[in-house]
Amino acid sequence: MATALATFAPVRLWSSDLSRALQTAEYVAAATGLPIEPDARLREYDVGKRSGLTIEEFAAAYPEEHAAWLVGDDSTLVPGEETTTQVRERVLPALLECWQQVPAGETGVVVLHGACLKVGLMGMVGWPWELSRSLRGVENGAYSVVSEHPLRGHLVLTSYNEKAVGTAHGPDFATDGRVG
Repeated sequence: MATALATFAPVRLWSSDLSRALQTAEYVAAATGLPIEPDARLREYDVGKRSGLTIEEFAAAYPEEHAAWLVGDDSTLVPGEETTTQVRERVLPALLECWQQVPAGETGVVVLHGACLKVGLMGMVGWPWELSRSLRGVENGAYSVVSEHPLRGHLVLTSYNEKAVGTAHGPDFATDGRVG
């Protein structure tokens, strides 16, 4: 993936300050020669007390919260869990600042986590959150591209959930029983 991203000739590289994203960013930094600019606002959702639990463990330990999560209801959360609105209010300004710091005609790379990336991308292009269930989350090791519309100037999602050549996307949610 780092080699694929290097072909975009990025001029800036930001990353979540969490270890998994930083490890990925280190590969991108090695391939591009860019320093990593960590930003805590790019962290994944804080899922509070369910952190580290499998979906099955989450369902067993917090059945009401799990049922609400399945239908996208943010009103019933485990202690310490962020709402999608909170994540969007944290991630979107960070992504827009990154965007604004890249000179016109240049490329920047932001390494973050799949669920918060989906929230941030939807915010960048102005999509209402009600459409979120029709958009699969960004997979590990995948990238998306946002660009400016050449005539109208607004941001557009140019590419979504792309994988490096020779890698496959994960199984379909409908056939493998996973929950997105």
